[in-house]
Amino acid sequence: MTRRLLVRRARLPGSAATAVAVEGDRIVLVGAEDEAEAWDTGGAEVLDADGALLTAGFTDSHVHTVRTGFALTGLDLTGAPSLAAVLDAVAAHAAASPDAGVLLGQGWDETGWAERRAPTAAELERAAPGRRVQLTRVDAHSAVLSPALAALVPGLGDLDGSSDDGRVERDAHHAARATLESLVSDADRLAAARAAVGAMADVGLVGFHENAAPHIGPEAEIPLVRRAAADAGLRATVYWGELLAVDTARRLGATGLAGDLIADGAFGSRTAALAASYADAPTCGHAYLSAEQVADHVVACTEAGLQAGFHCIGDAALDAIGAGFAAARDRLGAARLRAAGHRLEHVEMPSAAVVAVLDDLGVVASVQPVFDALWGGPDGMYADRLGERWRVTNPLAALAATRGGLAIGSDSPVTALGPWAAVRAAVHHHAPEHRVTAPVAYAAHTAGSAAAGRDADGGRLEVGARADLALWDCPAGLTDDTLPVLDPGADLPVLRHLLVAGRTVRSTT
Repeated sequence: MTRRLLVRRARLPGSAATAVAVEGDRIVLVGAEDEAEAWDTGGAEVLDADGALLTAGFTDSHVHTVRTGFALTGLDLTGAPSLAAVLDAVAAHAAASPDAGVLLGQGWDETGWAERRAPTAAELERAAPGRRVQLTRVDAHSAVLSPALAALVPGLGDLDGSSDDGRVERDAHHAARATLESLVSDADRLAAARAAVGAMADVGLVGFHENAAPHIGPEAEIPLVRRAAADAGLRATVYWGELLAVDTARRLGATGLAGDLIADGAFGSRTAALAASYADAPTCGHAYLSAEQVADHVVACTEAGLQAGFHCIGDAALDAIGAGFAAARDRLGAARLRAAGHRLEHVEMPSAAVVAVLDDLGVVASVQPVFDALWGGPDGMYADRLGERWRVTNPLAALAATRGGLAIGSDSPVTALGPWAAVRAAVHHHAPEHRVTAPVAYAAHTAGSAAAGRDADGGRLEVGARADLALWDCPAGLTDDTLPVLDPGADLPVLRHLLVAGRTVRSTT
């Protein structure tokens, strides 16, 4: 029998309606209480919102599911106040996990420590003698290995990005990850994926975009992520970040060759590709793709019916991306590229010329506003790395105004899962000219993120849309736009009930 559900006495974003009716997996009514009474001829399940906020379900446009699960179940170093605190945490984790084949830590950030440096291999050895340890920096573009783990990575000392003190980035980081994957079982990966997907549902996510890639995890993780999502009732959209790998994408059932197909690194690790040197080190970072490679990839994906996309942060990397898309336009025409719905991840330092190319070709910018909340501003890490150039980072308003618009995600585990925190960060960007309104940010994290994954039915609270709905308690109250008050320091909404395609996934009632 088709499920019939009526949500009554709710508040809806930007609407005077108070009732929503669902039949099966579709919304069939959005209206007033008298309309709801006329629809409910008996037999419908009634959910009394009692004035709570009812929104479309959120989609996270950039997640690393298994890595998120390991961060949730392993050693989370996010916010560690000092180098000593990190090493103490490693020692405690090692003592508590005597049988673990490898100890994984995630999230350390040295920019606020007195030493302003990463842990060393020697320090990890003292904290966890003889153990295999990898501690990944918060941006996930560099890590530190213990001597026991480093010894297992073939030819590590000869690889680009290897350091005598245990720090790895670039090729050395990728090789370390590959070795690490051989030490982790599929059962461990599935357990991690389930932990991550459960955490997503807890914060009102109905779907997520898995940004998989050969340098992040093996292909074998993809069915495990899909299984975890299906078991929890969430929707997983998979991207594979490998250049020109059309046959692989088809075999994996990937929506695109996009996501973490890296054009450069990250500001924190000084691996994002800049046109001029970092303010605090004599390097311009590292670029991995030329404009010609970008163009060839975009053309191949367009002709194969796949989305193309890239991880791109620094201005030099984005210049190559812009030039590559322009060259692809010359070869295929703008209309074909627009129809393909290509996307970019992060898009932190685009020039006006690059933004114009994205606008012309309808390229979606999949952004992470919490990056600015954590690291932006005149006293933040971006200012340390970039100097005054921090002011041009994450130009959300300009990107939102393009034909492709915004999708919003977390890049979890780089930043925590939590859509309302991301909406708040977009509204309160450190640079006022880059801010967007709460309705724009909410739409970007719901309909915008769904559409970025070629899902036209998600993220819309309207008749005919899929019934992905979230009911929220809003302790700080609601604004005139019927959205939560998102002032800095205000309590964020708490999920009360979550429906995915008309099916209850979470409920506290």
